[in-house]
Amino acid sequence: MSSEFKMEIGEDDIPYLRINEEFTLRLDLEDLDEEYKKRATKDLRETPENVQEALKAIRQMIKDEPGLNLPIEDEQFLIKFLRPCKYYPNSAFRLMKKFYVFKAKHPKWAANLYPTPLRHVFDKEVFQFLPTRSSTGSRIMIVNVGTKWNPKEVSLDDLFRAVMLSIELAMIEPKTQVGGVHVILNMKGLSLSHVYVFSPSLAKMMVEWVQECAPVRLKAIHVINQPFVFNVLWALFKPFVGEKLRQRLFFHGTNLKPLCEQISAKCLPPYYGGIANIPDFPGSLFSDMLVYSEKKFEPCNIYGYVKEKVEEADGGD
Repeated sequence: MSSEFKMEIGEDDIPYLRINEEFTLRLDLEDLDEEYKKRATKDLRETPENVQEALKAIRQMIKDEPGLNLPIEDEQFLIKFLRPCKYYPNSAFRLMKKFYVFKAKHPKWAANLYPTPLRHVFDKEVFQFLPTRSSTGSRIMIVNVGTKWNPKEVSLDDLFRAVMLSIELAMIEPKTQVGGVHVILNMKGLSLSHVYVFSPSLAKMMVEWVQECAPVRLKAIHVINQPFVFNVLWALFKPFVGEKLRQRLFFHGTNLKPLCEQISAKCLPPYYGGIANIPDFPGSLFSDMLVYSEKKFEPCNIYGYVKEKVEEADGGD
């Protein structure tokens, strides 16, 4: 590991990685600053009146839902579901139910999501966060589904679990609750050995989670550097992709100019077509940051439906 980089701990006990004089990768767990408060008001209808009305309504819905165990007095916990739905409590509650039904129905992928068992995915840089945010404040996540991904070392199950863990992280970052997420799927080096680990049933489940269950403002999914074999993989996923998700899917190939136009060249390093001076840094340091924050993920793993009520909740929506 290069001695040039190291994880540090702030006075607020939040870990960060100083990449150079210009950029720092940090978990943004503090309350919104004035810029993001204005965005929340403008984009999400986040006014004191709407917040209190929505909190009151969703608390009652949770109380009335059999077998759903959630911390209803924890305002920040509830807001992470309300923000993606612009403080419409009915929409937020539907999303909440789908999220926790999915977790209960698919424990192989969704239960006990903690950084330590998944750190090999981040160590090998199959999944990465950029230290920058988009021009509109979105978190930028990278999934390297090609050269950096060896399915014998990082199983597809663990890759999907790492994506889910990262969305859990996005859910607890107030800035990301407001700004949303851009996902870049870097397909450089994708081969049939990668494609063969997928199945139609797994593709269906992944798409279901992304477009129906994930409580995050998904701004866009950008597919870049895809080789011809990507068409085989896309044929597995395409039948399950709904219109709303299709509108957020962009296939760039090797022409990264549109990617930079949508996210901003100032936020992307040259290998993604941008101009930001972001050097490569070891994925193990991002793992260190996540592992240091392991306790932050406890609420993600202890709440949800009691087992005997899952089918009832799933059928009642």
